[in-house]
Amino acid sequence: MHHRSLLILTTAVTAGALTLTACGSRDEGSKGGEGSKTSVTIGLDAPITGELSALGLGIRNSAQLAVDNANKAGEVKGVTFKLEPLDDKAQANVGQQNATKLAGDKDVLGIVGPLNSSVAQSMQQVAQQNGVALISPANTTPDLTQGKDWKQNKRTRQFSTYFRTATTDEVQGAFDGQFAWEKGKFKNAYVIDDQKTYGAGLAASFKAQFTKLGGKVVGSEHVNPEDRDFKAVVAKVKAAKPDVVFYGGEYPAAGPLSQQLKDGGVTAPLMGGDGMYSADYIQLNKKAQGDYASSVGKPVEQLESAKKFIADYKAAGYKDRYEAYGGSTYDATWAVIQAVKKVVADNGGKLPSDARKKVVDALNKVSFDGVTGHVAFDQYGDTTNTMITAYQVDQGKWVARFSAEFKKFDKAGKS
Repeated sequence: MHHRSLLILTTAVTAGALTLTACGSRDEGSKGGEGSKTSVTIGLDAPITGELSALGLGIRNSAQLAVDNANKAGEVKGVTFKLEPLDDKAQANVGQQNATKLAGDKDVLGIVGPLNSSVAQSMQQVAQQNGVALISPANTTPDLTQGKDWKQNKRTRQFSTYFRTATTDEVQGAFDGQFAWEKGKFKNAYVIDDQKTYGAGLAASFKAQFTKLGGKVVGSEHVNPEDRDFKAVVAKVKAAKPDVVFYGGEYPAAGPLSQQLKDGGVTAPLMGGDGMYSADYIQLNKKAQGDYASSVGKPVEQLESAKKFIADYKAAGYKDRYEAYGGSTYDATWAVIQAVKKVVADNGGKLPSDARKKVVDALNKVSFDGVTGHVAFDQYGDTTNTMITAYQVDQGKWVARFSAEFKKFDKAGKS
């Protein structure tokens, strides 16, 4: 995961050196008089093709909507925003190339994305070296913001340019563990993960909270994200007789896993995190009925604050659903727009030559009411919104069963 080749680092450093000199050259020809518009690009990185594209397309469209709305409303006087969406195919090396490409464009003042935490790990360094803000609507791995030692409560911010509008798996996994014990009334869990950054972290956090409350982990197993044949795992799970099976991973493997468990005689529901919370999970799995997944935030359909977003998205006529991260993507994009607005206002109505650095500074202080609720960032670049929702599959649809801010849900006050 962490073996970045030195070659890539040196090219990124050179690109970084270039961007320092190139920022002040916009808006030639006119001294900010009537009709002169400065163009600002917001980059976007998500899996627009491939197995996770349902989520990626929702991310791309929601960012586009934020940009279009900002331009329509003249949100930042004298500035026109443009979205530059790139496809990372959910692959870390492609995400890194995209980050390098976007960072090399002097007009890019922020990058929204990626979806996958493993992809983020490869993009963070590039964004940092080029001083460009990277803000994810979906990454949930705690290490990305708080470092490897967050489990020992030694938390330090890893990258000053990285932010996210999704809460972390420390919060999500703990919520899942608590939900399983308190609301699901499950006593015994079998825990499976796909060994990726996201899945393994989520499963560990689930396990910690579930056992802390008195639950028993009756077995655990690792699979590969590419696996679609789970015979061996099914036999082990069946023998262990759990009340619930927890899966840390994403829907392309979770769907077949759930179906094969049920076909093999396991009656316990499968439960997972936001990587499982997609309509595609249900399409991949004839036996999804009764399964659970959590997702960050509250369903936008239940939020007053999201009414306009939902109506605008519909009116825009996108072919794809906004899916799990539509609202948080709109908020991430809007955060960049608000940061640019502040930077322009502080500089007499024009973009300063060090606009990228100033946008990063402004993001730390951003505060507004967004689609998903109040949007602001803490000292690590994490969202201050720790709302999580548990969903259950009921007659072919995900139905919201319970929402809470984890801090309030956990009586012990450990958040």
